[in-house]
Amino acid sequence: MCTGIILHSEDGVTIPARTMEFGFDIQSNIAVVPAGTEIRSLSGNQLQTGLVYKTKYGFGGLNALGRNIIVDGMNEKGLYFGAFYFAGFAKYNELSPENQSQAISSEELGNYILANFTTVDEVREGLKKVTVVGTFIKEIQNFAPLHYSVVDANGGAIVIEYTEKGLTIFNNDIGVMTNPPTFDWHMTHIRNYIGLSTENVKPVAVNKKVTLTSLSQGSGLMGLPGDYTSPSRFLRAAAFVNLSLPSNNVDEGVFHAFHILNAFDIPKGLVTEVTEVTEHGVFNDYTIWTSVGDTKNKDYYFRTYLSPQQCKINIVEALNGLDVPKIIEMESTHTYKDVTAQFV
Repeated sequence: MCTGIILHSEDGVTIPARTMEFGFDIQSNIAVVPAGTEIRSLSGNQLQTGLVYKTKYGFGGLNALGRNIIVDGMNEKGLYFGAFYFAGFAKYNELSPENQSQAISSEELGNYILANFTTVDEVREGLKKVTVVGTFIKEIQNFAPLHYSVVDANGGAIVIEYTEKGLTIFNNDIGVMTNPPTFDWHMTHIRNYIGLSTENVKPVAVNKKVTLTSLSQGSGLMGLPGDYTSPSRFLRAAAFVNLSLPSNNVDEGVFHAFHILNAFDIPKGLVTEVTEVTEHGVFNDYTIWTSVGDTKNKDYYFRTYLSPQQCKINIVEALNGLDVPKIIEMESTHTYKDVTAQFV
């Protein structure tokens, strides 16, 4: 149930941001991987090895399930990558002896993209050289059904999807991404809402005797869906990104991105699904963490469910002097600032 947005500040900086929702804690931490690190793909399968490569660029971001995979992050050149759930639509190639040496599991694509490319155009070409396959993950009792957002420091943005049609790459000019259905479906669906406006509806005269006015502020957005389904979140995110006031600079843009994503924060208990497939029993989708990227300064911001304070790492500085990958914990306990003493 993730929601992604892309902002562009008035000083020319591209700012990708997103929420991460899931039905249980995916145990993310912050991982930083220096250039020159050897990565062996199909890491979830102890009996097989896929594509083996050395990282051309250092990168950092958030991992998942204790695995050496980046599901959201940025490299030292400002290229951003984010993985979004795509259940029911994702379809990958079958692993075979013929494609194994070029094979990457769906949850490992972030490593490959961040390690090797600087622009979305390079990513387009690089995807032609690999085969993405699905590898069984015990925590979800399935392969990872994902589609992907990639944004570069020049403002280029694409959505990558593997479906029964094969690989499709869309330009993400609207600056929004959520979950199923496919990206082109969302872009068709949004045309039903192009009449929405930030301006309040003007009074209407009825039968020349009665003037009706809207009951409150915000009437221009009447009809904008408020539920948590992927199509509704796509519509809300598109409205917020394209109708809210622009940011003068990157610092305002980062602040703005966090504020927009506040509207997509999901408390525990509002979205549930009972299942017997995994050990978790009941899935309570909630916002595990939120991230924002400054592609110019290579600053990567995040906050978590337990710690709403915004934290930052500079990818370039974190890589400085690092010879091997390093992981640090991102979650901390909830704290607050007591200002009572100011009244004493």
